[in-house]
Amino acid sequence: MPNHTVNVYPSEKPLAKEDQLAWKIAEVAADPIAVSDAVTDMVINRIIDNASVAIASVNRHPVASARAQAIAHPRAGGGAIFGMPNNQRFHAEWAAWANGTAVRELDFHDTFLAADYSHPGDNIPPILAVAQQLDKSGTDLLRGLATSYEIQIDLVKGICLHEHKIDHVAHLGPSVAAGIGTLLRLDTDTIYQSVQQALHTTVSTRQSRKGEISSWKAFAPSHAGKLAIEAVDRCMRGEGAPSPIYEGEDSVIAWILDGPDANYTVPLPGPGETKVAILESYTKEHSAEYQSQALIDLAFRVRENISNWDGVEAIKLFTSHHTHYVIGTGAKDPQKMDPNASRETLDHSIMYILAVALQDGEWHHVRSYTPKRAQREDTVKLWHSISTEEDPAWTARYHDPDPDKRAFGGRLEVTLKSGEKIVDELAVANAHPAGARPFARENYINKFKTLTKGIISNAESIRFLDLVQNLPDLDTAGVGEINVQVDAIDVDSNTPDTKGIF
Repeated sequence: MPNHTVNVYPSEKPLAKEDQLAWKIAEVAADPIAVSDAVTDMVINRIIDNASVAIASVNRHPVASARAQAIAHPRAGGGAIFGMPNNQRFHAEWAAWANGTAVRELDFHDTFLAADYSHPGDNIPPILAVAQQLDKSGTDLLRGLATSYEIQIDLVKGICLHEHKIDHVAHLGPSVAAGIGTLLRLDTDTIYQSVQQALHTTVSTRQSRKGEISSWKAFAPSHAGKLAIEAVDRCMRGEGAPSPIYEGEDSVIAWILDGPDANYTVPLPGPGETKVAILESYTKEHSAEYQSQALIDLAFRVRENISNWDGVEAIKLFTSHHTHYVIGTGAKDPQKMDPNASRETLDHSIMYILAVALQDGEWHHVRSYTPKRAQREDTVKLWHSISTEEDPAWTARYHDPDPDKRAFGGRLEVTLKSGEKIVDELAVANAHPAGARPFARENYINKFKTLTKGIISNAESIRFLDLVQNLPDLDTAGVGEINVQVDAIDVDSNTPDTKGIF
């Protein structure tokens, strides 16, 4: 896979568009290469995964709010909305908004970590919505999703956003635009302009994941997907974009990222090279921030050696820079130690997560986050005894270029009041491709059935799973049916509410 160097260029030294990163992304998107069998299988897995977590969150407040906004924008032949009947359709950008929020709400779908963070499954809602509105086939959808995963993962490998406190959705806008370009078989120049517009409109700060984390954490990626759809629409009409969006002297890299002396290296497939990046990504077995996945599994193991929680003096986690500074005590967020914190904050507190996982020996997307659970006196005591510390060895493993060696775990040291220490470590989650029991199709299906139990009918479960697993052979009508319908939903599906503007 060729590596592309990305630098800032002054205006008096014009950079040919063919040498710009956005153009190279567009060339990858426009390449008509077929999707491999392995990638096809994984795309199907991730569509199932997204549907699982979307339906599990279908009546949570942020999801209901997004859906209420979306159903104010009906359109015959538009996109479907998770939970809604398949005979009701809505403008693609609004279907993407509602579905993207539902997918993201529980922080329970796929992830890729490298120089930056990402949830590449966030690409699925906007690209699926456009495919449904514009009558695309299962093969078209596969090609679009393979591109979007490839572009987002390659950008995450090469360009770090979080060190400049920029949210990772800045890589999502361009990947969605590129994926839609592939889906619709757009020409390279139109995709190039779309990628640039999408990036320009989706740069935002990481305050959405800092301090008192609000429901915006769920809305941020769906907003990026919605903006990317609108960017592609404008460019299909002949509009242009700020150029060069990455390398310009007043653009993203120069003023928001590393500055005028920046030097980034982004890998991208060459002409005719299969897009396989999705195979490097991984999903979650537990509903919490990805860097906690291996640590939850580790806590389940460590707890077997602790019989008396009152006998615990202190717990320290030695882990990577990212884990320590984002979800650990290195973040210096008092909210991460607050029993009254929001769910969005608790699932980004490794101290809370470890305390509950150690005590309960399970992790549940609802039970583990209830106010009653978070405020339990013995849990708060254990929680407040936990701290984190960066270990350079774990930071190095986090950034290892070899995906088979890359690790997101840590070493846990439990000091008892007796002076005894219990020490154990785990590099990757059990469900990780390199873990003890990597997720396969049966695990994705089981996750779907577990999370949708009691919410959808058995017949709807069978219908959806059978349909999606036949993705490569679906015609346009079949793609239009890629949705999970809920028998009873907490909104009037025919009439928008009157709480807002729409």
